[in-house]
Amino acid sequence: MKILALETSATACSVALCEDEALLAQSFEHCGLTHSRTLMPMLEGMLATAGVSLEEVDLIAVAAGPGSFTGLRIGVSAAKGLAWPGDKPCAGVSTLEAMAWTAAHTGREICPVMDARRHQVYNARFAPTADGGLTRLAPDRAIALEELTEELKKAGTAQILVGDGADLCYTTLKEQGIDVMLAPPHLRFQTAWGVARCALEQARKGQLTDAQGLTPFYHRLSQAERERLARQQAAQAAKPR
Repeated sequence: MKILALETSATACSVALCEDEALLAQSFEHCGLTHSRTLMPMLEGMLATAGVSLEEVDLIAVAAGPGSFTGLRIGVSAAKGLAWPGDKPCAGVSTLEAMAWTAAHTGREICPVMDARRHQVYNARFAPTADGGLTRLAPDRAIALEELTEELKKAGTAQILVGDGADLCYTTLKEQGIDVMLAPPHLRFQTAWGVARCALEQARKGQLTDAQGLTPFYHRLSQAERERLARQQAAQAAKPR
């Protein structure tokens, strides 16, 4: 099964072409340019270099969240556009689970973290299995770093941090006596290969969707939505009783 995967959930942007577990081609950029400028040229160049047409792709996969609201919308919209003309199946995968696959070989529990701002991180937890897979230990969530620290203390197991929030969390966790290490830089950031690997698992479990059913999972309200809700609550509170 040929899988075309997109990753635009954070500051890095990548695309990958896989055949089952095998990585055929990948393009990665972390240079500060907007994903709306880099994604499609990267994708088109990768497919051309690999000598594979979009018609030959069996599955379109994308990191569907959590992550940057704008980045997720760009990635999901692009995936829909690629899948719709050929009515190709789609996989919207967890950004956090996709990151965990890059460290599944380490033997440590894997703690993906993304900076969610407002004193929180997006996080999930995973353990590697004997057959090279992953077992989920915690759901995708937005969680305070203090709360995550207490959870990892209770777990008492060695952790490896992946994700663009790894540096943010490392010092705090280390100071609290948690056995934690950073994934090496080339495995730390989100990559489209991890997205493809998650998508393969969804395909094997019959959990795919189509372009229409592909949606981002934000896990919390956007800043604009939070501000609107706060205004509504303030206006409601100001009404005479």
